[in-house]
Amino acid sequence: MDSLQERVHPRGWPSYLPSQVERVQGDVRQREDWEKALEGVDGVFHLAAYQDYMPDFSTFFHVNAVSTALLFEIIVEKRLPVQKVVLASSQAVYGEGKYRCARDGVVYPPSRPAEQLARAEWEVRCPQCQEPLEHLPITEDQVHPHTAYGISKYTLEMAAFELGRKYGIPAVCMRYSIVQGPRNSFYNAYSGICRIFTLRLLHDQAPVCYEDGNSLRDYVYVGDVARANVLVMEDPRADYRAFNVAGQRATSVVEYARIAARACGRQIEPLLSGEYRFGDTRHTVSSWHALGELGWRPEVPLEQVVAEYVHWVRTQPDLGDFYARSAARMREADILRQSGT
Repeated sequence: MDSLQERVHPRGWPSYLPSQVERVQGDVRQREDWEKALEGVDGVFHLAAYQDYMPDFSTFFHVNAVSTALLFEIIVEKRLPVQKVVLASSQAVYGEGKYRCARDGVVYPPSRPAEQLARAEWEVRCPQCQEPLEHLPITEDQVHPHTAYGISKYTLEMAAFELGRKYGIPAVCMRYSIVQGPRNSFYNAYSGICRIFTLRLLHDQAPVCYEDGNSLRDYVYVGDVARANVLVMEDPRADYRAFNVAGQRATSVVEYARIAARACGRQIEPLLSGEYRFGDTRHTVSSWHALGELGWRPEVPLEQVVAEYVHWVRTQPDLGDFYARSAARMREADILRQSGT
């Protein structure tokens, strides 16, 4: 089931879907669409989500959290034979992440103040002593969401776990890092760094790095994510737990830009514009070891992930440069800002 939102699927159902797959065009906020999709189903992967940088806060909760409550409501009301639900949560539930202070130990800092970002002071500081912090791999034990998206995803988790336990419907929440790979819609402004950098490079334009380009992220291959989803659906040890689904290593934005340039066959250095997205985290790198205890690990290195995406993009028609349009929208909403450097 997919809503086929025009900004993601302007041409309707993707051509790569096998012909034997039943397709339901529907909205997870609508009871009748859920009821139609759930006929004869004993396992649900609830991956539908609303993602954006725009300040339409209520939409995050309607699509991500309310839809989850509606799913469980229908299962209970109709006494459907659903045996397990696997849900898409997000690394965003961790907010600014996990750090170590030389004086105060492990801390989970709040988001960086607007005044600090305007001065182009990018690194996270200790909330107690204001000294710079060392980032640590994020484990599943602490959550501190600070965006509408992250808060809606944690709300989704709480609804799934508590309703699931109460009514005997096992649930598993998957806290994905940045998922990358072929078929990632290049029409969707939120679909990520690989799309933005690849399209600019193929148009002989420099990829634009926000802040100073040294923010760290981890990226995970979509095929590895699919394996993780199937694993937790089939393994009862995963029931009522949240797992990071993370990549192999931390990568800076500048390093990513250079990997993308090589994959595109371009010798173009990234552009450091001094702009930043208000609300972004500085360093967000998750640990995959809890899921590793069930037998999973990220297998595909980032260089291969980017190369596969670039190869796929080259086969697609209408490779427009969508960056300028989405950047203009973010500036108008005061999300993309210029620092004082």
